Amino acid sequence: MKKYILSLIVVVALSSCLRLDDNLYNASKLTEYKLDNYTGEVDFTLDYSYHIPDSLVHVFTLSSQGADESSATTIYAIYIGDIAQIATDTVIMYCHGNKDHMDFYWQRAKLLANTKSKNRFGVLMIDYRGYGMSEGKPTENGLYADTDAALKWLQSKGLTNNRLVIYGFSMGSAPATKLSANNYTLKPSKLMLEAPFASAEVMVQDGSGLALPGTTVTDLQINNGEEIKGVQQPFSWIHGEADDFLNIDTHGAVVYNNYQGTYKESHRIPNAGHSTIPTTMGFQAYLNAVGNFITNH
Repeated sequence: MKKYILSLIVVVALSSCLRLDDNLYNASKLTEYKLDNYTGEVDFTLDYSYHIPDSLVHVFTLSSQGADESSATTIYAIYIGDIAQIATDTVIMYCHGNKDHMDFYWQRAKLLANTKSKNRFGVLMIDYRGYGMSEGKPTENGLYADTDAALKWLQSKGLTNNRLVIYGFSMGSAPATKLSANNYTLKPSKLMLEAPFASAEVMVQDGSGLALPGTTVTDLQINNGEEIKGVQQPFSWIHGEADDFLNIDTHGAVVYNNYQGTYKESHRIPNAGHSTIPTTMGFQAYLNAVGNFITNH
């Protein structure tokens, strides 16, 4: 009886003021990006051995416009690497999660820039509309349009499909999977997902403890569990077994099991929570997993 009452309270709360549509986007605004000088909350802080020279850190803006929009939105991006080498380098497009902004994810992007060896791969990260210094309001279509705007910029610098790897963390798994499965500006050669969610529907059901239709509390159409079926590129999945935000079995494993492409590998990390995979694995083990997938598959 107590469990039923608790579930009912959750349902009422979700269906009134706490709609998933609004609360999925936990964005916060900035007036400037501080990167290594950022003093707010972060998941971890790298030591100086992972330092990136200022000459290889580029902050700039992009113009993003979806097919159903009448005007463009200005979003911010950070590229780690030598822009002049994009025409020959492999580049990791990093799609961050639903929290905060690029300062919060800077340590993660910088870690990826140390894959295999320092700056062997370029790394591009954006703040979706409504995040950080990017204009606009977060929307599902905006996630896809903004990520595609980043791919258009990479293409303009000479990047081709075979040298693009897309990496989605948490909410970022949605644009990463969508753009891998469908025909956008570039078609990533490889897909990497860290702690992905299966669908908005499963998020509602996990949150309420009931078999609710997703439309009860959300208009979101995000469904990575179905979208992944259209991905043919090699796929690497990494998820913490102690993830209490996106359960590994109801979310990540569904995405992994539904993949029907050419190659897949899984990394189930014991004792890792939603945001602690790199620290639980250890940075070098994490980078080895990322680097070996990129170079061997």
